Amino acid sequence: MEPNSQGAELSFTHLVANASLLVQIVMLILLLASVLSWSIIFLKHRNLKFAKEVSESFEDQFWNSGKDLTHIFRELESRKDEIVGLEVIFLSGFREFIRLHGTASKSKEMVMDGTYRAMKVSLSREVEELENNLPTLATIGSVSPYIGLFGTVWGIMHAFVALSAVKNATLAMVAPPIAEALIATAMGLFAAIPAVIAYNRYSNIVEKIENDYINFMDEFSTILNRRVVTSDEAKEKEEQKS
Repeated sequence: MEPNSQGAELSFTHLVANASLLVQIVMLILLLASVLSWSIIFLKHRNLKFAKEVSESFEDQFWNSGKDLTHIFRELESRKDEIVGLEVIFLSGFREFIRLHGTASKSKEMVMDGTYRAMKVSLSREVEELENNLPTLATIGSVSPYIGLFGTVWGIMHAFVALSAVKNATLAMVAPPIAEALIATAMGLFAAIPAVIAYNRYSNIVEKIENDYINFMDEFSTILNRRVVTSDEAKEKEEQKS
C-alpha cells in the first residue's frame, strides 16, 4: 500500500493543493497568463487570416476585374464601415486624390504627395490594428519563466526551512515540497513557450502583410501619377486649341 500512498501524494492535484500560498498564487497567475496567451493566439490567427484573405481578394479585384477606379471607389464608399486593410488604404488615397485633383491650384507634386500621405496614415492605422495584442504575447513569453522561477525558488526555500527542523530528512520527505516548487517552473514554461512562438510567427506575418500594403501603395501611386499626367496633357492640348 505504501507505493500507492506515495503516488497519491505526488499527484499533480495533490501537490498543487498542498503548495504554499505564495506558490499557489504564482501558479494561478501563470494559469491566467496561459489562458490569456492562448486566447490571443486563436484571435490573432483568425484576424490575420482574414486580413490576408481580404488583401488577396481586393488585389484580385483591383488588377484583374477590369473595373474603373471610380467604380471600385464608389463600391467601397458604400460599405466604408466594413472595409479593412488594402480597401481602407485605397479608399483614403483615392478620396484624397479626387479632392486635390479637383483643385486647380494644386500642382501634380502636391496632389501626389497629399494622396500618398493619406494612404500612409491609413497604413499606419491598419498595421497598428494587426499588431494589437502582440506586445501582450511578448510580455507573457518573456516574464512567465521568471515568475515560475520565483515560485520555484520560494517553494524550495520554504521546503528547506521546514526540513531544517527535522533531524533525519529522507528523500520521501524532500521530494513532495520540491516537486511542488518545480511545478511553478513547468507552468511558467508552459505559458511562455507558445507565447514566444506565436509572437515570432505573427510578427513575421504582420511584416509581410505590411510589405504587401506598401507595395500596393507604390503601385497605386504610379497609376494615379500617370492619370494626373494624362489629365494635364489633355488640358494643355485643349488650351492650345482654344
